[in-house]
Amino acid sequence: MFDHDHDHPHEPIVTAARPSLYEIMETAVRELLIERHLIGAHEIRRQIEVLDSRTPALGGAIVARAWIDPAFKARLLADGRGACEEFGISFYDDTSLIVLENTEAVHNLIVCTLCSCYPRPVLGLPPDWYKLKPYRARAIFEPRAVLAEFGTVIPAEVEVRVSDSTSMVRYLVLPRRPEGSDDFTEAELAALVTRDAMIGVVPVNLIDGASP
Repeated sequence: MFDHDHDHPHEPIVTAARPSLYEIMETAVRELLIERHLIGAHEIRRQIEVLDSRTPALGGAIVARAWIDPAFKARLLADGRGACEEFGISFYDDTSLIVLENTEAVHNLIVCTLCSCYPRPVLGLPPDWYKLKPYRARAIFEPRAVLAEFGTVIPAEVEVRVSDSTSMVRYLVLPRRPEGSDDFTEAELAALVTRDAMIGVVPVNLIDGASP
């Protein structure tokens, strides 16, 4: 018997949370595929490294090139995936990429109403709010109100177009180049382009930095 009487408090003991059903299923499928030599552990590790390497900086570089190179912009709007691959960005799935240009007359907004399909090869992981049900529902029915909550007020004469991503088709917004950036280098322009601008919830401004 151990006498453990003392007068200082202890932090409560926290036990590890039980894995969710999806975590159990993922582990079982992964182990089965490795056991049957359909994939190797090194291939899974490499794919995780590829996913981790994708950030909004890739999309920002694409946007900046389109702003300064009209021929590249035309190719990007005609074949988003092909232009990105031409730029050196590889795609690790079979999805297509459609690039939507914001203009004086049209503002584009991206959503995925069913889940959170997202152009990960060029933007990396989606923000948490993009996956939430309120955004996914309201972006379709009241896009102007949703944009206003991001601080983006679209004039009444400007059309707001909402594009719904699918498992095979992803969208990327080509935002308008900000006024006063004529003397910026391509790298300086790329640094202005935020993740949220390429989803369509905010414009690109000269004072913008990286999205949180």
